Amino acid sequence: MPSADLPLAECRTYRPELPLPDGFDAFWAATLGESRAEGALDKPRFTRIDAGLSQVRTYDVSVPGHGGRPVRGWLRMPADAAEPLGCVVEFLGYGRGRGLPHEQLTWACAGYAHLVMDTRGQGWSAAGGDTADTDPGASGTVPGFLTRGVESPETYYYRRVFTDAVRCVEAMREHPEVDPARIVVTGVSQGGGIALAVSGLVDGLAGVMPDVPFLCHVSRAARIAGAPPYTEIAAYLQLYRDRTASVFHTLSYFDAARHATRATAPALFSIAMMDEICPPSTCFTAYNHYAGPKDVRVYEFNGHEGGTEHHRAEQLAWVRSLFAGLS
Repeated sequence: MPSADLPLAECRTYRPELPLPDGFDAFWAATLGESRAEGALDKPRFTRIDAGLSQVRTYDVSVPGHGGRPVRGWLRMPADAAEPLGCVVEFLGYGRGRGLPHEQLTWACAGYAHLVMDTRGQGWSAAGGDTADTDPGASGTVPGFLTRGVESPETYYYRRVFTDAVRCVEAMREHPEVDPARIVVTGVSQGGGIALAVSGLVDGLAGVMPDVPFLCHVSRAARIAGAPPYTEIAAYLQLYRDRTASVFHTLSYFDAARHATRATAPALFSIAMMDEICPPSTCFTAYNHYAGPKDVRVYEFNGHEGGTEHHRAEQLAWVRSLFAGLS
């Protein structure tokens, strides 16, 4: 498919102004503080299960997330690796749940602890999920998640998801077999946007790997994306014509490109130039605003699939080098 967005040369310098909404830092400090307090009496649980794998230990995970309510996940660890382990915390793409316990073995086979966070309320596409979103959405929500509770930052769906993600990173920092100084966050699409949000909300990460990230420069993406999920926002505003300003105000608290301005950890991005789902200019907005050390792999002739296993090889080499420098 041909690119309908800015050419690569323009994307590399595309850095639109992204002012933070009033009270951005205070909003997130209060949100995270409340959930830590509400989950203080319920510790993360790691229950070992038999997934039929002799070289990988697998644990069914429950972490007190937003509001102290449990968010599920899988933790996979190499059977005989030396401790403490470096750790990769992964967030999932739109619609995907944590799946089955024997899936996604690459990072554990490479010698790292690997936590996959279930995304609350999701799990209808490539893999099932096990974490309910019990918070009610506002009326008139377009099917999907981008407009769930969009009437205010306090009720918005991704407030809960980003909080879940931070709490999962904090749980792995406290795990006795994990080196808290060697934790990397990653994800594809929605997972990449969540990883970027975490990069701005959590200090001291070892690294960040956003892969074709979603939730970046959302006000532009909602206007130019050729395929869902951003089209959910356009569909909502097509009906609620008087809510444009308030909707984009809410979304500004959750725009991963804005969170990237708070990041300090080294980052390895991937961006695909023929991506109709996460237009490349929106991904480059996050990359160009990212405040920490950064590098990017550009897949000029790929769509939202990005670099797939070619990029996974890049990530494996990058994490190995990153962790070696921290030893």
